[in-house]
Amino acid sequence: MKIIIIGAQAAGASAAAKAKRMNPEATIRIYEKLNIVSFGACGLPYFIGNHFTDANEMISRTPEQFQKDGIEIKTLHEVMAIDVNQKKLTIKDHNTGDCFDDNYDKLLLAVGASPVMPAFKNGQLKNIFTLRDLHDGLAIKHVLSDPNTQNVIVVGAGYIGLEIAESLVALQKKVKLIQLDDRILVDAFDEQITDLIEENIKQHCDLHLQERVLGFEGSHNVTHVITDKGRYPADMVIIATGVKPNSDIYKDLGINTLKNGAIITNSLGQTNITDIYAAGDCAALYHKVSHSMVYIPLATGANKLGKIVGENLGGGHCEYPGTIGTSALKVFDIEAGRTGLTENEAKKAAIPYKTVIVKDKNHSNYVAGQTSVTAKLIYHADTRVILGGQIAGGQGAVLRVNTLATAIWANVKIDELAMMDFLYAPPFSRPWDILNIAGSIAK
Repeated sequence: MKIIIIGAQAAGASAAAKAKRMNPEATIRIYEKLNIVSFGACGLPYFIGNHFTDANEMISRTPEQFQKDGIEIKTLHEVMAIDVNQKKLTIKDHNTGDCFDDNYDKLLLAVGASPVMPAFKNGQLKNIFTLRDLHDGLAIKHVLSDPNTQNVIVVGAGYIGLEIAESLVALQKKVKLIQLDDRILVDAFDEQITDLIEENIKQHCDLHLQERVLGFEGSHNVTHVITDKGRYPADMVIIATGVKPNSDIYKDLGINTLKNGAIITNSLGQTNITDIYAAGDCAALYHKVSHSMVYIPLATGANKLGKIVGENLGGGHCEYPGTIGTSALKVFDIEAGRTGLTENEAKKAAIPYKTVIVKDKNHSNYVAGQTSVTAKLIYHADTRVILGGQIAGGQGAVLRVNTLATAIWANVKIDELAMMDFLYAPPFSRPWDILNIAGSIAK
């Protein structure tokens, strides 16, 4: 049995390790076009913000560790073509420039995603960056180390844009955050929650909403950002406008995908083409609440589906149970998390729903550090089963989302939250937790 995996980041690495444990006699070979493997990109904003200085902290396993476990790994090797009829790959060795062929019995596409780079005028100027891999992080840190780098503009107010903005402010840069939509995090949270986050952001940096970036000015390095509303000085620009699947390698193979190119698989991680699997940021995931295939490029889903696929590549029969899109971020003084469906997502799925919003405190009045917490829950109008939830507030707020994720996974009804036996101690909570209150007042 020869198993070939294209891509050695979260999904590919998880799959390789699991497949080798399942079938120690199998030949498992990974082709990775970069020279960095098993890299955790989620740490990049914090690396740039000097929360830690050793870039290796973001690498889970080295090529040497893969080899020690009996997994062949070829870095700086890019798969250029796939022949599904002959089960043949054409690979380019970027070390030598040579091309060669290889064959597979089973193939995993774990090719990941790349940053979306809109067609901005003069987008080729120096000091304009995206943030996806370690090379991006190192290049950004280098430019930021120049004391002349003062004005930094971040384009896009999703998770990465907000996290990098916070890190830049901590480095005492003058930060401007520009968002095309009328609010931040538009695909992840409802308006009641983003309003709270925006209010806090405005206390730390310059937030521009409903503004379109048109292009850049400069002779060599970027000097200004041009929008439909103004012209702003910029020593550096970071583009954080989302990611898209790296679909070029498989787009002409007849593989079923979503409109954005994310690969559709069954519960085993199999594509519609025999012996080809997919996982990671190039793959769609089944959503347990909306019962649809969705694109949620997070490390959690990539690692979990990668492990499932690895077991199946190794001869097992394990099914991926689905995702509910649980995620979170910290930006300045606010923690925010979400799980399940937002109100907007429930509308799009044509699910009859109701909502309840509660504002409370994170713990007892007489303990230092008390902050406000806001929770919004979405539940089925007829069955009252919880469909989704969002929580934002100060320290300790976001971990309550894990409780909601468990409740959604178990089909708990909103009313059952009222008497759930949550912990109480003055430094952590109040006798009636905000989730108890939500369950009590839901109509």
